[in-house]
Amino acid sequence: MRTLIKHIVIKHSAIKHAIQFILLASVLFIGNQFNAQAADIVKLDRIVAIVDQTVITEQELESRIATVTAQFKKQGTELPEESVLRKQILERLITDTLQIQYAAQIGLKVDDNQLDKTVERIADQNNLTLTEFSEALAKDGISMRKFRADIRNEITVARLREREVDGRVNVSESEIDNYLTSQASLNENTDEFEISHILIRTPEEGATEDIQKAKAKVDEALSQLNSGVSFAKVSASFSDAPNALEGGSLGWKKGSQMPALFLDALKNMQAGEVSAPLRSPNGFHLLKLTNKRGGNSPLVIQQTHARHILIKITEVMSDKEAETKIDAIKERLDNGEKFEVLARQFSEDSTASNGGDLNWVNPGDTVPPFENAMNALKDGQISAPVRSQFGWHIIQVMERRSQDMSKESARLKARQEIRARKADEAYQDWIRELRDRAYVELRLEDKF
Repeated sequence: MRTLIKHIVIKHSAIKHAIQFILLASVLFIGNQFNAQAADIVKLDRIVAIVDQTVITEQELESRIATVTAQFKKQGTELPEESVLRKQILERLITDTLQIQYAAQIGLKVDDNQLDKTVERIADQNNLTLTEFSEALAKDGISMRKFRADIRNEITVARLREREVDGRVNVSESEIDNYLTSQASLNENTDEFEISHILIRTPEEGATEDIQKAKAKVDEALSQLNSGVSFAKVSASFSDAPNALEGGSLGWKKGSQMPALFLDALKNMQAGEVSAPLRSPNGFHLLKLTNKRGGNSPLVIQQTHARHILIKITEVMSDKEAETKIDAIKERLDNGEKFEVLARQFSEDSTASNGGDLNWVNPGDTVPPFENAMNALKDGQISAPVRSQFGWHIIQVMERRSQDMSKESARLKARQEIRARKADEAYQDWIRELRDRAYVELRLEDKF
């Protein structure tokens, strides 16, 4: 019996060791398999920001950083520190996301047809076919799908700005009068400035501590500029302006397009100089004057006094029928009938009651087919029938003159420049309001 028990114990001990061996072998096998596959593990995408109901992922952020970095290198611009660049780009992504979300809420969309035409136009501007353009994008690491999505967003944001801001900006005649008066007294209408801009924004009702922090920030930016750091890099590192990552360049601006605060500083600066910090309700500003130009030549244009007869193409009147009708009118004119009489009788334009008289026409006032035919006529000459998108025309040039349009042009430019300035200020205010109303949670603050 003892011998039997001994054999049983030995047998059970062997089984125990066998089980231990199998478990150990399994662990080693699984470990080896894990190590073999470790190199193939792909890092999961992370959320870097929550913007209302949308998230911004680390992959999106890295993709935008790569795009901006490539642009900086292509322009030969020195990159800011990585943490600063990440913060600037993430803030831009947040702003873009808020605008795209708002556009979706109000039903603002860009249809595929318009998107196709825009992409085709961009390819054409680069003298490439769509296939060649797609291949060029691929070489830069950008898929056509991603490019189309970015262009769709750009169009959406532009339409949104036009709807929410630009369309609501009004310029009164008194504003134009005041502007022209100030320009005349300062003789600034001849001056244009090529400038770059850095903005260190302060809260609308900022506490003393906030203002002091902004002042310290602008002083540090100016210190770096004075030590030789490029304006583009300092802009990307410090500026809160929308074009911070584009180096802060504002291009050529007339004095009227800028606040008096900027203009007063620029008048006393030389090309290449950077202004002292300028304080405005929006914050602190630094300006760099790249170049300056001026001139006061009168704007003389050639005007044409013309009249016309128009036969429209409609659902009732086909193109062929309209052409037959206009040919019959031309034949009557060739046979000596008076232009103004036939215009009153047949023309389908609002000028018919005046014998088709268009009064004095400036270059660009009419569509290209009409203008080209009109410009080819001598005084008193009547054209052959001309086709435009409005229908069929017969044109007669009555006389021409050279006219100084400086005053009219000045008022038009004043209106455009005041509108542009007011629209930009309104847009920045609107973006700030959109940002303040939104729920934004940053998930990678530790990296900044």
